[in-house]
Amino acid sequence: MLSKNILRFIILLLVQVLILNHIHFSGYINPYLYVLFILLLPFQTPKWLLLVASFLMGLSVDLFSNTPGMNAAASVFMAYVRPGVIRLLKSGKNYEAGMSPGIRDLGFRWFFSYSLILILAHHFVLFYLEIFRMSEFFTTFFRVVLSTIFTLILVIITQYLFHTGKR
Repeated sequence: MLSKNILRFIILLLVQVLILNHIHFSGYINPYLYVLFILLLPFQTPKWLLLVASFLMGLSVDLFSNTPGMNAAASVFMAYVRPGVIRLLKSGKNYEAGMSPGIRDLGFRWFFSYSLILILAHHFVLFYLEIFRMSEFFTTFFRVVLSTIFTLILVIITQYLFHTGKR
């Protein structure tokens, strides 16, 4: 399980910095697929490890994106609120050891809600740290919403492409 998460970390980091960082639609939509790493960490991941892994992912993206600490801060915030979101969206299924939050194990509706809340939280922190002023609140909020929708679509497509096989 550890090697699977390390491989996922490396692949998502490479896709983010080599491909997705160069995609900007009209200056409003910026895809951040690397958040899928945080979304898919197993339920029993200790909180400290969740925060450290999220920090390392965000910091790695920051190093390649020339965004000093913004992705790290947004990723740690996302990891911090993740356990609360999981409790809020309590699934009818029991969370088994080794189970990861994904469409395959918990269904589309649960995963969609879970991902939407966490991606929105991540993007809100990221874009408002980037702009760091309230004078452009609505323009930035528009960017948050559009980027969240685009990232969510990428996350769901990735789930269907790579994670929906039979157990």
